[in-house]
Amino acid sequence: MKVVQLIPGTGGTFYCQNCMRDGALMRALRGRGVDVTLVPMYLPLTVDAEGLEKHAPVFFGGINVYLQQKFRLFRKTPRWFDRLFDSRWMLKQAAAREGSTSAATLGPMTLSMLQGRLGNQRKEIDRLTEWLQGHEKPDLIHASNSLLLGVATELKRALKVPLVCTLQDEHTWLDVIPEPHGTQCWKTMSERGREVDAFIAVSDWYAGVMAGRMGIPRDRLAVAPVGIEFGDMEPVPAPVEPPAIGYLSRMSESLGLGTLVDAFIELKEAGTIPNLKLRVTGGQTAEDARFLERVQSALRRRNLQDDVEFIEQFDRASRHAFLRSLSVVSVPVPGGEAFGTFMIEALACGVPVVQPAEGAFPEIIEKTGGGILYDPSAPNGLKNALETLLRDRTRAHELGRRGREAVLAQYSVEKTMENVLAVYKSLVTS
Repeated sequence: MKVVQLIPGTGGTFYCQNCMRDGALMRALRGRGVDVTLVPMYLPLTVDAEGLEKHAPVFFGGINVYLQQKFRLFRKTPRWFDRLFDSRWMLKQAAAREGSTSAATLGPMTLSMLQGRLGNQRKEIDRLTEWLQGHEKPDLIHASNSLLLGVATELKRALKVPLVCTLQDEHTWLDVIPEPHGTQCWKTMSERGREVDAFIAVSDWYAGVMAGRMGIPRDRLAVAPVGIEFGDMEPVPAPVEPPAIGYLSRMSESLGLGTLVDAFIELKEAGTIPNLKLRVTGGQTAEDARFLERVQSALRRRNLQDDVEFIEQFDRASRHAFLRSLSVVSVPVPGGEAFGTFMIEALACGVPVVQPAEGAFPEIIEKTGGGILYDPSAPNGLKNALETLLRDRTRAHELGRRGREAVLAQYSVEKTMENVLAVYKSLVTS
């Protein structure tokens, strides 16, 4: 079986759960003999990209997509000219600025991409189609998320193969797009979804969300929780001294880092956990820089800057070392997320988690028993939950141990691969 996987790259500037999910899945599928070609879009894929081939060029280069959206001239320029903007050097510059324009300002371009050949990036679709027809000729196309459906359905029509689409956190992008583009994007994405042969959601919770919002029939919707590559992940020595709270995700206000810092400050001022530290990693985008400056200023005003460490490196080896230095992990995303790979990575190292009772977080806690939930609407909810585990080291260690056992049994990338491969085999006859 030959599969083409369409993956939007991030340029490696932050902890990208989708990128890591897809990279690990591709390696696992290849281990089972599936011929998988990874096709990066917008920017190169660099987060946990070990073992993934580099021969496929980046399609829909971020600079060209932007220029074609803004200026009619660039919709007709020759390929040799476009190639200048797709150069590694130019895309590296674009990656450095990734996030400087948010979803709220990209409504027209998001809609254009979902419209496929009716949008402004038609020649990019033609280029990708020609490359696949000449180089790969797949049996199946797998889109990393439903925001790619404008491209994916055009490829399905041209190549006459089944189309699979993963669902993970698309709503966090579309729901902040101003009207009328927000509604138009949801409508267009739902229409494109009718041409998808099978959807794969990363959690039961998100399957329900997207079935309702996109009108997906349940017989075309499977669930495959994200699995990780365990490698040499070892349990954290207990107890960690000094006690430390950890944050592992993009260092963004939208993902709850400010909420966690506030809870940390409250704990330090209460003085109930002596020598408490906060350690933060996961990278950032240009959009996050001002927020992080405000966070660091707030810490300096309280003379807490020496108790907080912001760690630049977040590759796999660095993340494992980071996790083994922690007592507890929390990424208090407002509204929750479709999954939470950081939870699985933390639990694989025996580190318990504290999460808001929102999104798929309760689902993961229920299945692993590796942490506690709190009510985000309750006063001091996060602070009190963190304090509970930090003061009861025995309970924290037991939750971490239990969570590690459950993750090793239930959340391996091999289990994810088997679920995904079953969907592929239902669509492709050998």
